[in-house]
Amino acid sequence: MATETKLIGKVVTPYRIIEDGEITFDGKTITYVGQRRNNDALYKVVDCGGQYIAPGFVDMHTHGGGGHDFMDATVEAFLGAAELHAKYGTTTLLPTSLTCSDEELFDFFDVYKESLKHNEKGSQMPGLHLEGPYFADSQKGAQDPKYIVPPVKEHYEKILNHCPEIMRWTVAAELPGGHELGRYLRDKGVLPSIGHSDAKLDDAIEAYENGYTHITHFYSGMSGLVRINSYRFPGLIDAGYMVDDYTVEIIADGRHLPYSLLKYIYNAKGADKTALVTDSCRGAGMEEGEILLGSKKNGQKAIIEDGVAKMPDRKAFAASVATADRLVRNMLKYGEAGICDSVKMMSTTPAKILGLKHKGILVPGYDADIVVFNDNVDVSRTIICGKTVYGE
Repeated sequence: MATETKLIGKVVTPYRIIEDGEITFDGKTITYVGQRRNNDALYKVVDCGGQYIAPGFVDMHTHGGGGHDFMDATVEAFLGAAELHAKYGTTTLLPTSLTCSDEELFDFFDVYKESLKHNEKGSQMPGLHLEGPYFADSQKGAQDPKYIVPPVKEHYEKILNHCPEIMRWTVAAELPGGHELGRYLRDKGVLPSIGHSDAKLDDAIEAYENGYTHITHFYSGMSGLVRINSYRFPGLIDAGYMVDDYTVEIIADGRHLPYSLLKYIYNAKGADKTALVTDSCRGAGMEEGEILLGSKKNGQKAIIEDGVAKMPDRKAFAASVATADRLVRNMLKYGEAGICDSVKMMSTTPAKILGLKHKGILVPGYDADIVVFNDNVDVSRTIICGKTVYGE
């Protein structure tokens, strides 16, 4: 009896589409990727009907979905959000925090660890992303200002000692103590990212020299050209282009950034330096209406409308409600990135930025994390480590 599975369809690699292709996997591991072979009898065959077979999406920045926020700090919330995103092709995600009290943050850590024991149908969660609390108050966005503090060694040491599973940390690197934190995170194998920051070009260059290599939700929570005493200075947005080695992530929902800017960023930075992120709140996958941004205990009210979450006065966005398929679809249709690069920015590139081994690309020996979708990027099947968690 056949133990290996074969998928037949248009296989997406970072550089080409194998039109009459196949991918096989045994257990959690890919065993073959290439042109279709005449050996179907050896496998459990799944004909994908000419759809695309791509590496599973990797979302390195999400706060929740399906009515759940990771800051709810319940196993139900972690598993519910992970299952929601798996339906839209995400096979790996990093649960992301908001600025909050230390008590809430440590609850978030503890419930995350407990959730891993029960996650059978959702996206894998190999680590966490801390967004805050070390931010510039002027760039706080929808983050709660009462919890914004400067980076102090005793504080971040306590956090990392309690939760070594942190994979990335977003910080306003220009704050006093920010560079020391960047070096500390780099030495601990944690990705230091700049975000919610008033950094200018010189600050960003110095931050890069101290470990910061990534910019969180590019354009959001930062400034472009700024004027100081009649002189103009390049801001963090400009630094994202001018410091070529910086990688960036964009919320490609078509709301946080206009379609024209998606195309511009892609053309300027390229697919190898640009990751797509949902930055989604609990509203991802939900209908329009009122929601809570952040935890059910201490969250702020927001409204889902026009494909985005807005603050109640509708003067500013509160959060994204995107899923990964929407981001890929937008880059394909409006960013004019092509299928290979659109997928790369949602899989290979974020996996590489995070240092995730055996993820983000379909090659033998890598994890069988696979998403199947049609020309409109409508997901029909999601496979995580060889197990179908969505679709038939």
